Amino acid sequence: MNPTITCFGEILWDVLPTSKQPGGAPMNVAADLRNFGLNAQIISRVGTDDLGRELLAFLDQKGLPLSLVQIGQTHLTGVAKANISDTNEVTYKIVQPVAWDYIHLEPNLLDAVSQSDLFVYGSLAARSPQTHETLLALLAVASRKVFDVNLRAPHYERTTVEELLQQADIVKLNEHELIELAGWYGDIETDLYKAMQQLRERYKLETLCVTLGEKGAALLDETGFVQQAGFPVEVEDTIGSGDAFLAAFLYKTLQGEPAQKTLEFACATGAYVATQRGATPAFNAEIIVNEVLRPEMI
Repeated sequence: MNPTITCFGEILWDVLPTSKQPGGAPMNVAADLRNFGLNAQIISRVGTDDLGRELLAFLDQKGLPLSLVQIGQTHLTGVAKANISDTNEVTYKIVQPVAWDYIHLEPNLLDAVSQSDLFVYGSLAARSPQTHETLLALLAVASRKVFDVNLRAPHYERTTVEELLQQADIVKLNEHELIELAGWYGDIETDLYKAMQQLRERYKLETLCVTLGEKGAALLDETGFVQQAGFPVEVEDTIGSGDAFLAAFLYKTLQGEPAQKTLEFACATGAYVATQRGATPAFNAEIIVNEVLRPEMI
């Protein structure tokens, strides 16, 4: 039976110097999971404006169902102004308030999450009281929870992030976020393994995954600690690479792959998306193997 993954949170337009692209980490993850043939869906909210209609058309084109995307009358569709001057670290100015700050709790959302194999959420959507409240209600009925930390200053507070960590089974974050979280507890630990071990034990996590940019990633679970080097590629832009990594990681985790193989495939997928323009290029598992993994094996 094909697993169902429900992603929750922001969908928006990344506004670049010369164009705009659909974005938002939960949407990117859902679209990438669809690339792997999984039954992914997104809970979010758009406005009645042209940007909202265009986003709904994009979701439909990606094969994502629209039944869990609310259409609000009072707030505009989300926008984030992207600064891509550093190709390895895109920064955003995220407009507030917008439609996805007002995701209402409705019975169909509770049904969808309670019936899902995985529920994926981040910290950004919890910036507003309304969406935060809805998220907590959905976490209460979710069976296996994946927290994509995704800290975006100034849109988070420590207490909220800690609350979301306490709910999680699987956590993915980047090395900068790991350092920040470790600093909250005085764990100024330069050793990656020890920093991850402290965080995993503090929140009793099933799995903790840390992305290291071009250096690859590391994973800590009940079977132990593994690392994977990055794949050298010609970078077009890194928008969506971390989201593709997470989608690939969940895809292989649901297949029951060993940690090292899972991490290798996830790093390869993140690297492939960095070679493409935009956050959600079309790809499948075969493309990742043929274009990133196989050349490394020669």
